[in-house]
Amino acid sequence: MNSLGEIIKERLLKGIVTKKIEAPAEFEAAGLELAAAIRKAFKRSLNIREVDTGSCGICEAEIIAANNPIYDLSRFGVNFVASPRHADALLVTGPVSKNMLLALRKTYDAVPAPKFVISLGDCARDGGLFKDSYYIEGGVDKVLPVVLHIPGCPPAPLTIIKSLLSFLKGL
Repeated sequence: MNSLGEIIKERLLKGIVTKKIEAPAEFEAAGLELAAAIRKAFKRSLNIREVDTGSCGICEAEIIAANNPIYDLSRFGVNFVASPRHADALLVTGPVSKNMLLALRKTYDAVPAPKFVISLGDCARDGGLFKDSYYIEGGVDKVLPVVLHIPGCPPAPLTIIKSLLSFLKGL
């Protein structure tokens, strides 16, 4: 085990080993516009419950990236919540597998009205890579009333924010 003195000496010898990373300026501008649209539509934050119905995981990685300290969607009023009872919207990733069909419907039913469904990623639209598999019901719109689809495999954080903005402007 290193002593405190050894740790400090090693730190001084190495210097700073990280670099500052910032979100693109285009993201900042779209985010500020999104914040205004959310305040206008909801008078508060937009709360989203995310459900993975059988995806490969890369769409979730982009959602996580959109919430990391670089992009930080929550500062623009987009919050991901743990309970569907606290949500305004349901965000679904992946094709709807037969195993997740009942859970998805129950989650949708638990979201209080008025509510809306967003599908994210190509798999959520039509099954994507898993289309026509024996274990897939299909895209989310075959099960729930989708009002917004965010395209991509996977959609980048900027695409996510621009799609939400475009949808909210249309309300």
